[in-house]
Amino acid sequence: MTNSQNLLKKFFGYDKFRPGQEEIINNILNQNDCLGIMPTGAGKSICYQIPAMILPGVTIVISPLISLMKDQVDNLNQIGIPATFINSSLSHSEYSQTINNIMHNVYKIIYVAPERLTSEVFLNLLNNLQISMFTIDEAHCVSMWGHDFRKSYREIAQFINEFDKRPVITAFTATATEVVRKDVLELLGLSNPYIYIGGFDRENLNIHLYIEEDKLEFVKDIIREEDSSGIIYCVTRKEVEGLYNYLKDLGYIVGKY
Repeated sequence: MTNSQNLLKKFFGYDKFRPGQEEIINNILNQNDCLGIMPTGAGKSICYQIPAMILPGVTIVISPLISLMKDQVDNLNQIGIPATFINSSLSHSEYSQTINNIMHNVYKIIYVAPERLTSEVFLNLLNNLQISMFTIDEAHCVSMWGHDFRKSYREIAQFINEFDKRPVITAFTATATEVVRKDVLELLGLSNPYIYIGGFDRENLNIHLYIEEDKLEFVKDIIREEDSSGIIYCVTRKEVEGLYNYLKDLGYIVGKY
């Protein structure tokens, strides 16, 4: 087994990689920039988390949402990979402790929001670290034609160019049109990158469309026929409450979110 496969098994519990993961990881380890376009659930994060454990120094992950950062960091710390985030949710004491840990090379992966890159203090901090890789998550945000454009993503390439030694740059997103892909490559300054575009057909999902006049009866019929658990999505909170109470009154074990 390769080192990457050993880490996949040790930290994530998988015996083999999903399509595209191993190719991306090998290219990163060979110091090639990468763009990975992979559907939700395809394991994009493993593509940079495993190289981050192998490469010397630290990996900086640029992520747009505080909730995403927290989920990723909590999961990584739980499985034994030292990671942290820097964002506005930290108290003054938490921020100071995190910065102190970073200066003492405690972490292998650091998550930050793109807005953090405008800070000269943060740039000076990173200049004192050995950075092996910059990873841009939700990379479609760099393009004004993407579905979640973030102006601060446009500053990333300039920020990275401030470093004396250019780290590997990797970018990942679940969806990107040809125009958005072109923007990602150009605006992030990816150099002769390896590009992986995965399929969007989810083998473990089947989608069926039904038109029913009595939705409550239809849902009840489905539940009666199925032995397994399931998730029912509703358009509004009011609909969630109504369906929850309806099924609970019928004696079904249900929860709501």
